[in-house]
This record gives sequence, C-alpha cells and structure tokens, in this order.
Amino acid sequence: MPTYEYHCASNGRTLEVSHKIAEQVRTWGELCRRAGIDPGRTARTAPVRKLISASAVHTGRGGAAGSPVCDTGACDMPSGCELGNACGGGVCGAH
Repeated sequence: MPTYEYHCASNGRTLEVSHKIAEQVRTWGELCRRAGIDPGRTARTAPVRKLISASAVHTGRGGAAGSPVCDTGACDMPSGCELGNACGGGVCGAH
C-alpha cells in the first residue's frame, strides 16, 4: 500500500499513514485512527490535507537524472530540500 503524509493546520502536526489509493483521509480523527495514535486535544473533525511528497512527483526536469521535481509551485517540501533547479531554484511555496 502507498504511504502518504497528511498535515493538520489546527495543530501543526504532520503524520504518515498507508492506505489504498482510492481511500481518502479528510479529518484529524480519521488520520489518527489510521496512524494508531490518540488525537489528543485536537478536534477529531479538524480537516487534514494530503501533502505532495518528493517521492511521488517525478517529471524528469531539473536537478540530476531521477531526482525529485515539484511542478506545483507549493509542493510542501521540507526546508533545505535538494530540488536543484526545480521550484524556482529549490525555493518552492512551502519554504
């Protein structure tokens, strides 16, 4: 099964979970249930969004051959990502 990262703006946390491609995770409660953790003080109904990971976005442009490239302009890559010429020289909207 594929692994996905989800971010909850309500608490600033990002969690990684595995699920089928056709399945969707929309709330903090669903995400915590899949991750096997307690939701804590965050409302179970708080929305989460799926992040685009470098391993999931390959276009073949920029950087070394086979290196990840973000085409979105807001790719949620971690600060200091090694994207080379992609995302405006490695500075995408997430930085």
